[in-house]
Amino acid sequence: MSDLVPRPAGAAPAPADGDNRYKAVQNKLDKLGKAMDDATLELESLQRSMQANATRTENVARDIENAGLDGKFVEVTNLVSVALGGAAIEVRRLHDTAQETADLTHETKSTHSTLYGALDDIRSNRREKTPRPGFFDR
Repeated sequence: MSDLVPRPAGAAPAPADGDNRYKAVQNKLDKLGKAMDDATLELESLQRSMQANATRTENVARDIENAGLDGKFVEVTNLVSVALGGAAIEVRRLHDTAQETADLTHETKSTHSTLYGALDDIRSNRREKTPRPGFFDR
């Protein structure tokens, strides 16, 4: 049995608000990356568990057949095994997508830091106020 615990409705790793300051964006990307890494680990565990249950269920079907019980029980148990195996494959696909998203999130955080980190250092360390982005575009 899985130890996965559903998140409360509306619970996000980082709020999607309008705060687009450098440090806020870095923090959001960091939280999203960690949440996706955690999801990847949980999905991997779930996939292994489902595959193991599919294998066990297949063995149970064989045992039922060897015990000479009604064939419908063998058929139903085999169907459960096939369904678990199919679900395990789909969880693996979801895991791969979550892993790709996590990797892209970490890459985005690094790119964002490369592009805007120095600018944030300059803006954060001066005593004078700096015009807001877009001020000079007018």
